Amino acid sequence: MSRRIVIVLLVVLAAAGGAKMLRGDDDGGTGDAGRVVRVVDGDTIAVLVSGRREMVRYIGVDTPETRHPTKGRQCYGPAASAFNARLVAGERVRLERDVEERDRYGRLLAYVYRVRDSLFVNGELVRRGYAKPLTIAPDVRHADRFLALAREARQARRGLWAEC
Repeated sequence: MSRRIVIVLLVVLAAAGGAKMLRGDDDGGTGDAGRVVRVVDGDTIAVLVSGRREMVRYIGVDTPETRHPTKGRQCYGPAASAFNARLVAGERVRLERDVEERDRYGRLLAYVYRVRDSLFVNGELVRRGYAKPLTIAPDVRHADRFLALAREARQARRGLWAEC
């Protein structure tokens, strides 16, 4: 084969592999892409990653509880869960990690991006008033962004800032 044909084939194969990763069909072995199979609440989802179901806790945000053993149902908890479901249920998502891989409950910690439009789900929850910032070092990559989004939501009296 000529060198030109080999280069063209390599480019086509690379493009096909890249498209597959964007669709979430394959994560290239990194565990970074998958499909949401269950929305647990406002800040926790179950994602099918490489054929394995992973519980994923959103980094940097906290939504009101819906079924907490001691806190019960908090103001705006059901609304936050429903909004999260509208954002990600059945969607392909990209999971971006920070420093710590898992929390004390074994859940994968991640910043979550919807693949079809690159929506930053953690940020959208805060921006729309469904979540507050929750900064736990060392996972602080987007902490300033979450604080600014919460300030904006609070000033505009969006979501829980108006209801609770």
